[in-house]
Amino acid sequence: MKVLPLTKLEANQTGTIKEIQGGRGMVTRLNALGIIPGKKITKIGAILMRGPVVFRVNNTEVAIRFGMASRIMVETKE
Repeated sequence: MKVLPLTKLEANQTGTIKEIQGGRGMVTRLNALGIIPGKKITKIGAILMRGPVVFRVNNTEVAIRFGMASRIMVETKE
C-alpha cells in the first residue's frame, strides 16, 4: 500500500483517506464536505496547471483548489 497526496492520483483512481495535513480551519471545512479519514475517495480529474481537483466522496462530486487537495493524504492499493 502506498500513501500519496490526492493530487498525485490518476483519474478514476480510488483510495482511502489517511489524514488531512492542515490547520483546524481547513480540516473543519473539509470534514463538512465529507472528507474524513477512513472514507473512500475517487479522483475524477483535475484542471491543468494546478487548477481545481474534482473527486467523489459519499456519492457526491466535489471540486477544491489544488493546494487543499495536496494536503489530503490517500492510501492506494498499488
